Amino acid sequence: MTKYKIIQQRDECIGCGACVASEPKSWEMNDDNKAILKNSKKIGEIYTLETDNLNKNMDAAESCPVNCIHIEEDGKKKL
Repeated sequence: MTKYKIIQQRDECIGCGACVASEPKSWEMNDDNKAILKNSKKIGEIYTLETDNLNKNMDAAESCPVNCIHIEEDGKKKL
């Protein structure tokens, strides 16, 4: 069973790159100069990724100046 869910509200991203600097394995800058969560599922402007290991994605979420990255653990909001 997947333990974590990373959620990005991409329409709120300002493209500062803090998430990419924190966790380049999971984040990259897209052609529109906004960050995108690698290997994620897209529903509208919401991108989600279910994973067993957060790696440094908690750091990425905490470094986001507009708080458009959220983390759920076992279905409950962690950040």
